Amino acid sequence: MTDSAITASGLRKAYQDKAVLAGIDLDVRAGTVFSLLGPNGAGKTTTVNILTTLLKADGGTARVAGFDIASETRAVRAAIGVTGQFASVDDLLTGEENLRLMADLLHLGNDEGERVVTRLLAQFDLAESARKMAATYSGGMRRKLDLAMTLVGRPRIIFLDEPTTGLDPRSRRMMWDIVRGLVADGTTIFLTTQYLDEADQLADRIAVLDQGRLVAEGTPAELKRQIPGGHVRLRFADAARLGAATRILPDSTPDEESLALRVPSDGGVRSVRTLLDRLDEYAIDVEEFTVHMPDLDDVFLALTGHSSTEAMAR
Repeated sequence: MTDSAITASGLRKAYQDKAVLAGIDLDVRAGTVFSLLGPNGAGKTTTVNILTTLLKADGGTARVAGFDIASETRAVRAAIGVTGQFASVDDLLTGEENLRLMADLLHLGNDEGERVVTRLLAQFDLAESARKMAATYSGGMRRKLDLAMTLVGRPRIIFLDEPTTGLDPRSRRMMWDIVRGLVADGTTIFLTTQYLDEADQLADRIAVLDQGRLVAEGTPAELKRQIPGGHVRLRFADAARLGAATRILPDSTPDEESLALRVPSDGGVRSVRTLLDRLDEYAIDVEEFTVHMPDLDDVFLALTGHSSTEAMAR
């Protein structure tokens, strides 16, 4: 049994003479959150549509849940769930009726359908509003119901396309907790999002797509370490110690007013330990130190040439 929930090799897609995907490779480990980031038009939606069998690739291969997306489309669809950017609930039905409709479409049977609907209403804290029309639900409740509907068929892999767009901060964090709970139960999440803090909070690995090509991939921490600007800030008790540290750390930048020293660093344990050991070697005491690293917005800007806000709005 492979540990990969999704694999892709050389996926290509073009519309007329415009290449949307120029041969991308993916390997998403089972039971993790994989986030695909990129500016609008980078190819994120095309990638998701191909992997969910909604669109045929022009070239390359991919397997989802162990099934080939080209020759085993029905098996792929049976193994996945897809929650789009906009909730697909039926406003003319109650929350409970929306879930029962999904259970009927999946031929679960009356008893099993009843158990699944009851469990999901409780899991998503929708039991009290189960018999209210979905049209009366708040944005957060609608997103919860939409995701609950996706889970009726117990998918092993869920594609979440910008699941918290338009939600208030409290509802966003509620959705984050739900995603973490799903992953803890072994579900694989393929996430696209316009919020870099969301990817930072949730993703085990992140891939950045730009103009149809993967320009970087790694854990959030690995991606941040690739971008210059990381540093350690040291603060000293007096000017004498600050001056001594400045002399032995030639690449550092002192701030005499705050008695602080900025030292370039990748923020890794080894480099920080080496820095502190060097200060200790010269018997220079440090009052405090803090590690400052670039955030994912810095990474996005460096890799795509646009800030995340600008790129996602285009």
